[in-house]
Amino acid sequence: MINLKDFMVINKKRMEILKKDSNLKNEIEKFTNTKVEFNDDITIEGESFDVYQAKNVLKAFGRGFSLNDSFYLLEDVYCLEIIDLSEFANSKNRLITLKARIIGTEGKTKKYIEDYTGVKISVFGKTTSILGKWDNVNKAKYAIMKLIEGCMHKTLYKWLEKQGRKDDW
Repeated sequence: MINLKDFMVINKKRMEILKKDSNLKNEIEKFTNTKVEFNDDITIEGESFDVYQAKNVLKAFGRGFSLNDSFYLLEDVYCLEIIDLSEFANSKNRLITLKARIIGTEGKTKKYIEDYTGVKISVFGKTTSILGKWDNVNKAKYAIMKLIEGCMHKTLYKWLEKQGRKDDW
Protein backbone atom coordinates (compact mmCIF):
# COMPACT_ATOMS: atom_id res chain seq x y z
CA MET A 1 0.00 0.00 0.00
CA ILE A 2 1.50 3.27 -1.16
CA ASN A 3 0.71 6.34 0.87
CA LEU A 4 0.34 9.50 -1.19
CA LYS A 5 0.40 13.13 -0.09
CA ASP A 6 -1.17 15.72 -2.36
CA PHE A 7 -2.15 19.38 -2.16
CA MET A 8 -4.90 21.54 -3.59
CA VAL A 9 -6.32 25.03 -3.29
CA ILE A 10 -9.98 26.08 -3.20
CA ASN A 11 -11.77 29.42 -2.97
CA LYS A 12 -10.97 31.34 0.25
CA LYS A 13 -14.63 31.68 1.27
CA ARG A 14 -15.19 27.94 0.87
CA MET A 15 -11.96 27.20 2.73
CA GLU A 16 -13.14 29.31 5.68
CA ILE A 17 -16.29 27.17 5.93
CA LEU A 18 -14.15 24.03 6.15
CA LYS A 19 -11.83 25.56 8.75
CA LYS A 20 -14.70 26.74 10.98
CA ASP A 21 -16.52 23.40 11.20
CA SER A 22 -14.38 20.45 12.33
CA ASN A 23 -17.30 18.10 11.62
CA LEU A 24 -16.82 18.75 7.90
CA LYS A 25 -13.16 17.72 8.13
CA ASN A 26 -14.13 14.58 10.05
CA GLU A 27 -16.76 13.66 7.45
CA ILE A 28 -14.32 14.09 4.58
CA GLU A 29 -11.70 11.96 6.33
CA LYS A 30 -14.27 9.30 7.24
CA PHE A 31 -15.87 8.94 3.81
CA THR A 32 -12.65 9.18 1.78
CA ASN A 33 -10.40 7.25 4.18
CA THR A 34 -7.82 10.05 4.12
CA LYS A 35 -6.14 12.50 6.47
CA VAL A 36 -6.93 16.12 5.60
CA GLU A 37 -5.33 19.35 6.85
CA PHE A 38 -6.56 22.86 6.10
CA ASN A 39 -3.93 25.61 6.06
CA ASP A 40 -3.40 28.07 3.20
CA ASP A 41 -3.93 25.07 0.97
CA ILE A 42 -5.41 21.63 1.59
CA THR A 43 -3.14 18.67 2.29
CA ILE A 44 -4.61 15.23 1.62
CA GLU A 45 -2.85 12.05 2.65
CA GLY A 46 -3.84 8.44 2.01
CA GLU A 47 -3.97 5.71 -0.60
CA SER A 48 -3.77 7.12 -4.14
CA PHE A 49 -7.40 6.37 -5.11
CA ASP A 50 -8.67 7.71 -1.78
CA VAL A 51 -6.68 10.93 -2.27
CA TYR A 52 -8.11 11.23 -5.80
CA GLN A 53 -11.66 10.86 -4.46
CA ALA A 54 -11.06 13.34 -1.64
CA LYS A 55 -9.73 15.88 -4.17
CA ASN A 56 -12.89 15.44 -6.29
CA VAL A 57 -15.13 15.95 -3.27
CA LEU A 58 -13.18 19.03 -2.19
CA LYS A 59 -13.14 20.42 -5.74
CA ALA A 60 -16.95 20.16 -5.90
CA PHE A 61 -17.26 21.78 -2.47
CA GLY A 62 -14.89 24.52 -3.59
CA ARG A 63 -17.09 25.20 -6.63
CA GLY A 64 -20.10 25.88 -4.38
CA PHE A 65 -21.81 22.53 -3.81
CA SER A 66 -22.75 21.37 -0.33
CA LEU A 67 -20.50 18.74 1.18
CA ASN A 68 -23.37 16.22 1.13
CA ASP A 69 -23.87 16.78 -2.60
CA SER A 70 -20.10 16.60 -3.16
CA PHE A 71 -20.02 13.14 -1.56
CA TYR A 72 -22.02 11.80 -4.54
CA LEU A 73 -18.69 11.88 -6.40
CA LEU A 74 -17.58 8.90 -4.31
CA GLU A 75 -19.93 6.79 -6.44
CA ASP A 76 -18.68 5.80 -9.90
CA VAL A 77 -21.87 6.87 -11.68
CA TYR A 78 -21.47 10.55 -10.69
CA CYS A 79 -19.14 13.16 -12.14
CA LEU A 80 -18.32 16.85 -11.91
CA GLU A 81 -18.12 19.11 -14.98
CA ILE A 82 -16.73 22.62 -14.59
CA ILE A 83 -17.35 25.18 -17.33
CA ASP A 84 -15.00 28.17 -17.18
CA LEU A 85 -17.26 31.04 -18.24
CA SER A 86 -14.30 33.39 -18.65
CA GLU A 87 -13.44 31.44 -21.82
CA PHE A 88 -16.66 32.78 -23.35
CA ALA A 89 -16.58 36.31 -21.94
CA ASN A 90 -14.20 39.07 -23.01
CA SER A 91 -15.29 41.47 -20.26
CA LYS A 92 -16.60 41.48 -16.71
CA ASN A 93 -20.01 42.65 -17.95
CA ARG A 94 -20.23 39.74 -20.40
CA LEU A 95 -19.34 37.32 -17.60
CA ILE A 96 -22.15 38.76 -15.47
CA THR A 97 -24.54 38.43 -18.42
CA LEU A 98 -23.62 34.77 -18.98
CA LYS A 99 -24.10 33.95 -15.31
CA ALA A 100 -27.46 35.74 -15.33
CA ARG A 101 -28.59 33.80 -18.43
CA ILE A 102 -27.72 30.49 -16.75
CA ILE A 103 -29.38 31.39 -13.45
CA GLY A 104 -32.43 33.07 -15.01
CA THR A 105 -34.98 35.31 -13.33
CA GLU A 106 -35.23 34.26 -9.67
CA GLY A 107 -33.26 31.09 -10.51
CA LYS A 108 -35.87 29.75 -12.93
CA THR A 109 -33.49 28.65 -15.70
CA LYS A 110 -31.02 26.95 -13.37
CA LYS A 111 -33.89 25.13 -11.65
CA TYR A 112 -35.41 24.10 -14.99
CA ILE A 113 -32.12 22.59 -16.16
CA GLU A 114 -31.65 20.82 -12.82
CA ASP A 115 -35.20 19.42 -12.84
CA TYR A 116 -35.16 18.19 -16.42
CA THR A 117 -31.64 16.75 -16.41
CA GLY A 118 -31.41 15.40 -12.85
CA VAL A 119 -28.26 17.32 -11.91
CA LYS A 120 -27.19 19.96 -9.42
CA ILE A 121 -25.75 23.21 -10.78
CA SER A 122 -23.56 25.76 -9.02
CA VAL A 123 -22.79 29.15 -10.58
CA PHE A 124 -19.82 30.33 -8.54
CA GLY A 125 -17.08 32.81 -9.35
CA LYS A 126 -16.16 32.53 -13.03
CA THR A 127 -17.50 29.00 -13.39
CA THR A 128 -20.65 26.99 -13.74
CA SER A 129 -20.33 23.50 -12.33
CA ILE A 130 -22.57 20.50 -12.91
CA LEU A 131 -22.78 17.52 -10.57
CA GLY A 132 -24.73 14.41 -11.45
CA LYS A 133 -24.79 11.12 -13.33
CA TRP A 134 -22.63 11.07 -16.47
CA ASP A 135 -25.43 11.12 -19.09
CA ASN A 136 -27.38 13.74 -17.20
CA VAL A 137 -24.32 15.98 -16.83
CA ASN A 138 -23.80 15.84 -20.60
CA LYS A 139 -27.41 16.96 -21.21
CA ALA A 140 -27.10 19.77 -18.68
CA LYS A 141 -23.80 20.88 -20.20
CA TYR A 142 -25.43 20.94 -23.64
CA ALA A 143 -28.25 23.12 -22.24
CA ILE A 144 -25.81 25.53 -20.58
CA MET A 145 -23.67 25.75 -23.71
CA LYS A 146 -26.80 26.61 -25.72
CA LEU A 147 -27.47 29.50 -23.32
CA ILE A 148 -23.86 30.67 -23.61
CA GLU A 149 -24.25 30.60 -27.41
CA GLY A 150 -27.33 32.82 -27.13
CA CYS A 151 -30.23 30.36 -27.37
CA MET A 152 -33.54 31.85 -26.26
CA HIS A 153 -34.70 30.60 -22.88
CA LYS A 154 -38.11 29.62 -24.27
CA THR A 155 -36.45 27.42 -26.92
CA LEU A 156 -34.24 25.78 -24.28
CA TYR A 157 -37.23 25.09 -22.01
CA LYS A 158 -39.04 23.33 -24.87
CA TRP A 159 -35.95 21.21 -25.60
CA LEU A 160 -35.65 20.28 -21.91
CA GLU A 161 -39.33 19.35 -21.73
CA LYS A 162 -38.84 16.98 -24.68
CA GLN A 163 -36.01 15.31 -22.77
CA GLY A 164 -38.37 14.53 -19.88
CA ARG A 165 -37.90 15.08 -16.17
CA LYS A 166 -35.15 13.30 -14.30
CA ASP A 167 -35.27 12.78 -10.57
CA ASP A 168 -31.93 11.24 -9.73
CA TRP A 169 -31.48 12.84 -6.33
